[in-house]
Amino acid sequence: MIRICTSLAQAGYEVTLVGRTRSFSKPLDEKLFRQHRFRLFFKKGKFFYLEYNLRLFFYLLFKRFDAHCAIDLDTLLAGFLIHRLKRTKLVYDAHEYFTEVPELVGRPRTKIIWEKLANWIIPQLSHCYTVAPQLATILSEQYGTSFAEIRNLPLTRPTRKYKAPASNKKIILYQGMLNEGRGLEAAIMAMKKLPDALELHLVGEGDLSQQLRQLAKQEKLDHRVSFLGFITPKELQQITPQAYLGLNLLENKGLNYYYSLANKCFDYIQAGLPAIHPAFPEYTHLKEKYDAFYILEDLSPDALAKLILNIVKNEEDYHSKCQNASRAALSLNWEKESKKLLQFYAALF
Repeated sequence: MIRICTSLAQAGYEVTLVGRTRSFSKPLDEKLFRQHRFRLFFKKGKFFYLEYNLRLFFYLLFKRFDAHCAIDLDTLLAGFLIHRLKRTKLVYDAHEYFTEVPELVGRPRTKIIWEKLANWIIPQLSHCYTVAPQLATILSEQYGTSFAEIRNLPLTRPTRKYKAPASNKKIILYQGMLNEGRGLEAAIMAMKKLPDALELHLVGEGDLSQQLRQLAKQEKLDHRVSFLGFITPKELQQITPQAYLGLNLLENKGLNYYYSLANKCFDYIQAGLPAIHPAFPEYTHLKEKYDAFYILEDLSPDALAKLILNIVKNEEDYHSKCQNASRAALSLNWEKESKKLLQFYAALF
């Protein structure tokens, strides 16, 4: 969102980013655009979504603007009602296949409610985009309205030249939410089968934060598994290049993950960091095109540990992946992708 809002602001648009603040939220940095955060009573569940959409509706009702962009289905109801009431332009930015997220796949009644909302609103929209090529095709076919593809690519960063740390410790890095279906249990259990020179660092928090910490402690791995919590994007840019290997271990729990193209995939590439990704269509395609990372066919602690051990043993292939990632970063960056965003909004107005 920082990249999107900054690019629009640099292009001359007056932009306001609206979200919520939580107990662990850090102060906002000053940006080229305005920022507003709600302080909500409910933190999760159906009452959170209801409260957030009500607050968002009344906030937008008394603001003057020419267009507003709803990020994902959970903000779309308020945006759509304001669109109908005030006749402003509405953009729908689908960061994920919302009705197929793991949190809904196992809850059929709740899933039906979100599907009904999507089937009611999305076919009436004319300005939509999403984050991956195959997902754009799927959503366009499902809802009968065109979805453009604008990927969440990072800004260009200095080329990383990996150097083995003096302590001989190698950091395996996961960055993202600590939520269901991210393969994090398998990552922790795989550490039991790996040498002490390898450490696992988890950046982020989520629904499984406490369970994962307990698992690491229970398996007597808390000295090799570090939880870094939420950190700022600027801090993360310093941490990622220092790692030896990145992780993106999505499980096939719903079509959202299966057709995903996670931000962290491109963050690792931009950092020149080889990573392990699932054998899903978008990652397989990128692997064939750039050969900048590894594919894990079977998400299990044994299979993951075996792949990591093979990576450590094959230094020549590892350094080749580093070089390929640095080359891929020249194409897979926000400076190039943001041109699609600006063309999209230019056409909107």
